[in-house]
Amino acid sequence: MDIAVKYDIEVIKDEARHLVSKGLVNRQQPIYTLSKYITERDWPFFELELEKNEFLLRDRIIDLLSHEKWEED
Repeated sequence: MDIAVKYDIEVIKDEARHLVSKGLVNRQQPIYTLSKYITERDWPFFELELEKNEFLLRDRIIDLLSHEKWEED
């Protein structure tokens, strides 16, 4: 059985935040950089959710992280 994951914009934002915090992606990279970390089968659903929420693949990852928490060093 082939089950595709449904991506919600909040899940996408959490995933982006997680990848940034691990240092795997940079806030200034384009959103399409996240495709390296999403299965090829699920990417169309991911992309559709981004489009539905008016994000372009060329937008920066930081655009997804609009409510980041900053802690003092």
